[in-house]
Amino acid sequence: MANQLLLLAAVLWVAGAVLGLGGALTLARLALALGATTGVLAAIICLPNASQAVALPGQLIAETVSFQIEPHGLWLMGFGLVPAGFACALASPSTEGRRGWLFGAGLSLLGALGVFGLQNGAALLIAWEAMSLGGAVMLLSDKLGQARGRTVLFMLALLEVGAVALVLAIAILGSHASNLTFTQFVAGAGSLSQPLQIGVGILLLIGFGAKLGLLPFYEWFPGAYGSGSGASGAIMSGVVLNAAFFALSRGLMNWLPITTADAFPALAVIVIVVGTFSAILTILYAFQQDDWRCLLSFSSAENASIAVVALGASMLFRSYGLNDFAGLAWTVALLHLAGHALGKGTLFLAADGIWKANGSYHIAYGGVGSHWLFGIGALLAAMSLAAMPPTAGFVSEWFVFQTVFQGFHLPHLGGRLVLALTGAGLALTAAIAFATFVKVIGLGVLSRDASRPAPLRLAYSGSIGVLGLAVLALGIGMPLWLDALNVAATTQFGLPVAARMHDGPLLVPLTAKFAFISPSLLIIVMPLLALLPIVLVVARSRRAIRYTPVWYGGLAPDPVQASTTTLSFSNAMRTFYSFVYRPTADTERDADAGGYFVKKLVFEHDVAPIFGRLLFQPAVNAVQDVARKLRLLQSGHLNFYLSLIGALLVLVLGLTLI
Repeated sequence: MANQLLLLAAVLWVAGAVLGLGGALTLARLALALGATTGVLAAIICLPNASQAVALPGQLIAETVSFQIEPHGLWLMGFGLVPAGFACALASPSTEGRRGWLFGAGLSLLGALGVFGLQNGAALLIAWEAMSLGGAVMLLSDKLGQARGRTVLFMLALLEVGAVALVLAIAILGSHASNLTFTQFVAGAGSLSQPLQIGVGILLLIGFGAKLGLLPFYEWFPGAYGSGSGASGAIMSGVVLNAAFFALSRGLMNWLPITTADAFPALAVIVIVVGTFSAILTILYAFQQDDWRCLLSFSSAENASIAVVALGASMLFRSYGLNDFAGLAWTVALLHLAGHALGKGTLFLAADGIWKANGSYHIAYGGVGSHWLFGIGALLAAMSLAAMPPTAGFVSEWFVFQTVFQGFHLPHLGGRLVLALTGAGLALTAAIAFATFVKVIGLGVLSRDASRPAPLRLAYSGSIGVLGLAVLALGIGMPLWLDALNVAATTQFGLPVAARMHDGPLLVPLTAKFAFISPSLLIIVMPLLALLPIVLVVARSRRAIRYTPVWYGGLAPDPVQASTTTLSFSNAMRTFYSFVYRPTADTERDADAGGYFVKKLVFEHDVAPIFGRLLFQPAVNAVQDVARKLRLLQSGHLNFYLSLIGALLVLVLGLTLI
């Protein structure tokens, strides 16, 4: 039954892509959304077990290709498809390029399905490239950014760097296994030396990390996401990002052999360090963004990095035979990405709703606080991404900290020190994330501007409200949701870890003696705290409250000029971390002929990327230098072209004689 639903989802996505190109936009949107709904139903029916393995018709490179989605793949796919379904139903808010967008969305979803289920290295590479191409088509079709061609090209260039790394890793594993089937990779990797195993692991980290936004690849996120719509962002930061993490987890945990206890787990430490620094840098840059899409894109890279940290911790614990803690860390990563997909999809669609109302993605004067369903959904999503109780993000980040706190079980000081420093880095990340989403809700949703009434559409308000409630439901129902991962954890680590992560309504890190929380009980207790503001409201009716305007330097206060802006909100952090941000500020004045009276004053501020100057710009300069030298080949002189042909003929004849 589940495989038939997955096949139906694929057929619907193909139909949606074709209908979109054909101009049947309403039918295409319906087909894509129904395909996402069908995929979610397939995941619900299959879990906690895997889908049935089936052999696909035909062969690829003389090998049979099978399809099967493992339980944790179904988990990540199911939660990723929920916001993707809403995004497909609403589609890109830019109607100009909606045909291409629907085609790109269908192609991207098909590629993600292939990444989740295909069991062959060559087939995985094809699905991976289809997923990347679909994302590029969506962003280009949105037509919401002036420099979208340059930013999407930069995205594809970095993703191709990752694709080359994946080709090398799969080629090495396949050559030693004499087969490209994933089940044979373990035997092939076992014959590799330990340095080569680490090298393959790094190639996998680069390849899949290019789409996850690990350093330095996160620098394509703001430009690409910022040139597209929130609907594109909801798909790319949900099901696509989850597919990339699933592939990375499968590569590092299943394809490579377990590091023996007497060998230093260098690969695990590398994964943890890369994930930690990526999380810190991306949330620092997210806090400085003034565009909904750019901020949320950096936040997506930050949350993916946190999941990678948990994955590295799982590898570290497993290398010392601590399978129970390894299973805890691995399961936590899955919980974190499930909540992230729902929360981030909600806010990306909220950004589209605000663009429809105000014509801008700028985080300022949203003026939509009166739309209560929109406000509730956006608030719950932001609370989750800021790790506030009782939402899903609070649960997963609490589990992340409880996981790294288990470092004292490791037998060597090096591992304990790595996890202790990781905990400190994640604490900094959590603090900045909290401030970031206070900025998003406070300035992007609850602010007011009388000149912008922001008439939100009911479709966006309803979708965001439903998704926000889903974020809450995931958090408070976590004791029940964990049962869906029990088979996956048992298969991976030989222990029913997920079942030990809750004790009735309590969530525990394997034991209630270490720590516990209960979002299920918090949702009952927290309304009781509302009695305090109710008492204040009652007291207000008996005692008059005097309102006094804020002191504004002795002048009549102007609410617009005196309001907090995104720049002023973020300036303190920008100043403190100036060695990271390297902020820039430019002011242009347009005066009259005499230069006495200023007609126009333009102020621009930005933060400089770290790797753009140190890594990417030198590479661009090198390519441009080579292009300038090769430009001589286009001299236009016939004698020069004839001499080149003659030299080529001499070379060919010389090779044949040899």
